[in-house]
Amino acid sequence: MLWRLASALAIAMPALAVSAPVHSSEMVRPDFSAVTSLAAAKALAAKGRLVEVLLFPAELGGQDLPENRVYITPEAAAAQRLMIGTLQRFVREGLINKMTVEPEYKGDSYIPSRIVMHATHSKKKGGFSPTIEIW
Repeated sequence: MLWRLASALAIAMPALAVSAPVHSSEMVRPDFSAVTSLAAAKALAAKGRLVEVLLFPAELGGQDLPENRVYITPEAAAAQRLMIGTLQRFVREGLINKMTVEPEYKGDSYIPSRIVMHATHSKKKGGFSPTIEIW
């Protein structure tokens, strides 16, 4: 499978489209800078503000290990599920056979601000690098 856990785990996804136009000045992004521990992340998950996901998805060979688990917003998790479906199709079609997933963090936050995926094929040029924006 594609399992390769980068030394610095991160995952970022594109923001979900909204049904009505929104000006950037009207958008309010969450701020998870004060969430600096697993306990704080779990507390927000208990309130439904965060969900636990695997950074490198199980559907693509990721293992359920502590270092592969992160907490992200429900909206980012929905975007991740869509991206996983696309990546699975690319694997079936022989377009990719290698992938890395790297989380990016702001300050001391336990919550990644974005997740960056890099999918390539060992014998083909080009690649696919989606980013999931979390906060």
